[in-house]
Amino acid sequence: MAAQFGYRFSAGDYPPAHTDEFREATFEVRDLRGARFVDCDFSGVRAVSGTFADVELSGWVQHLVVNGVDVTGYVEAELDRRHPERVQLRGLKGSDDFRAMWATIETLWSDLADRVAGSPDGTAQARVDGEWSYEQTLRHLIWVTDGWAARTILDQERPYHRLGLPQDWFPGADAAALGIAVHAEPSLEEIVEARTVRMAQIRGIVDGLTGAELGRVVTRTPGPHYPDEPRTVAECLWVVMEEECEHYRYALRDLDRLAALQAD
Repeated sequence: MAAQFGYRFSAGDYPPAHTDEFREATFEVRDLRGARFVDCDFSGVRAVSGTFADVELSGWVQHLVVNGVDVTGYVEAELDRRHPERVQLRGLKGSDDFRAMWATIETLWSDLADRVAGSPDGTAQARVDGEWSYEQTLRHLIWVTDGWAARTILDQERPYHRLGLPQDWFPGADAAALGIAVHAEPSLEEIVEARTVRMAQIRGIVDGLTGAELGRVVTRTPGPHYPDEPRTVAECLWVVMEEECEHYRYALRDLDRLAALQAD
C-alpha cells in the first residue's frame, strides 16, 4: 500500500455484527478440512505442525511466514509481474499520475468486457468457489464509486444506485435504507449501464484534477460504518482505483478458472 494514500479497515473498524468470540482461541487436533473463512482477521495467527495441502489464501498479506520463510516479498513480486497496474498504483503522486492510472483501468475493464462478451452464455453470472460473479463484481464497483467518489469527492448526500453491492459484512437493513436492492437480479445490460455512468464520473473527476484538488479535505464518509475522519480527494481516488485493480485481478482469476472448466 502506498504510504501517502490508501485506506484499510482495522479490526476495530468493523461493525458490531463481526464476532470476536474466537479471538486468541486455541484449536488443537481439530479437523478443519474444507473449512472456509470469509472476511476474517487472521493477524497474529500461528498454525503449528499443521497439514496444509491444497490451501488457498487471498487478502491483504503482510509478513506471511511459511516454515520459517517470509514469503511476502515473493508473493508481492509475482503479483506485480502478473499485474503491472499494481506498480503503477503505488506510484501515484500528482494529477497526471491519477489520469494515467484511470486510463489503465479503463483499458483493463474494456478488455475484460470484450472477453466476457465472447465467452459462453452464463459466464457473467457464474460464481467460482463462492466468490462474486463478474456481474456482482461490477455491482460492487458501482457501490465503491458511489461511496468513495460521488459522496465524498462530489459531496452528494445519497448517491447510491439501487444495483450497487456493498461488501458482505455491510448490514442488509442499512443497505436497504440507502435504497440498495442487494438481492436484485438485474440483467448484465442494466449493470453495465450504471457502471458506465460511474466510470465516466471518475473520468470527469480526474480530467479536472489539480494539485490543490488532490489535497482538498473532504468531510463526508463513504457511507455508514466507515470511520468519521477527514480524507483528501487523493485518498478517496486511491481507494477507488485500488478497488478497481484488485477486483479486476479477482475477476480475471475467476474467468481463467471458468475457461479451464469449460475446456474440460
